[in-house]
Amino acid sequence: MDAKEKFDLIKRNTQEILGEEELKKLIKSKKQVSFYWGTMPTGSISIAYFFPMMKVADFLRAGIKVKILIADLHAALDSVPWEELNKRVKYYKNAIELILKTIGVDMKKPEFVKGSELQLDKNYFEDLLKLSTVTSLHDSNKAASEGIKSASGEIIKLSGLIYPLMQALDEEYLKVDAQFAGMDQRKIMVYAREFLPKIGYKRRIELMNPIIRGLMGEKMSSSLEGTKIDLMDDEETVRRKMNKAECISGNPDNGIMALVKYLVFGVKSEFVIERPEKFGGNKIYKNYFSLEEGFKAKEVHPLDLKNSVAREINLLLKNFRESKTIKKLHKEAYPEFYKK
Repeated sequence: MDAKEKFDLIKRNTQEILGEEELKKLIKSKKQVSFYWGTMPTGSISIAYFFPMMKVADFLRAGIKVKILIADLHAALDSVPWEELNKRVKYYKNAIELILKTIGVDMKKPEFVKGSELQLDKNYFEDLLKLSTVTSLHDSNKAASEGIKSASGEIIKLSGLIYPLMQALDEEYLKVDAQFAGMDQRKIMVYAREFLPKIGYKRRIELMNPIIRGLMGEKMSSSLEGTKIDLMDDEETVRRKMNKAECISGNPDNGIMALVKYLVFGVKSEFVIERPEKFGGNKIYKNYFSLEEGFKAKEVHPLDLKNSVAREINLLLKNFRESKTIKKLHKEAYPEFYKK
């Protein structure tokens, strides 16, 4: 794979890259390039986690060294009870590993890092204080992600002001060339590029994937129950959530179509719409764009689309339903899930 092929593989299905030319030069240099992707162990994991993990698979195929940060202290700053952190870290690590295995990633390649193992280091703390001396309240408030703001958009806790500084420092202490995250993290990534050099560290490349539409119009999030399919949902729950999802005939701007575009065609080379013979029989699509055109032309009924996507998702979640380890860790981390 030459430098252009590597870059194209890294860039595909991303929405924005801050430092794109820097990335091209880095790939051409033939040095070992390293990225990191981080997540807070907060809500029960949704199927949306497949999207960044498919990009992780692309990075690994392009020869990138990938570190996955399970940011337990960030979760504490986001109001997860301290006594729950380790339970959720264990579940997140095992669930993410199983996602990667499900999409065919060699598990010897990605490196997992627990946030507190590097963030409680004396030097990290000193750098956090240094960063605080060059960061105004306005700078930190502006950088803070949507996940740590109140519904009104105002930061309501001091932890929300610390959070962006720590996420910036993670790039340095993980010793990576780039960070990969969702577009909802863009302001923090811009902050990191601007402020890390102010305390003597190089700015990193920032890669962002698009925010995937939720089933009910919001972004798909592990913290927004009505918008997501949980990894631990049973087959009937998946079908029920799909049937309730927003999906207007002829309008492809919905969460169901997003699942086909970024998930189904991310792991398969074709997608089958199953329907009775009296309605035309099964229809096979070889790429997302042909499906989108068919949906716009109302050749695909929303119910047939929903049923076919539910089938594919249930196949993907088979490994989670059959894993006793995942079930045990999930029940320990989220006992409320089993009281429904």
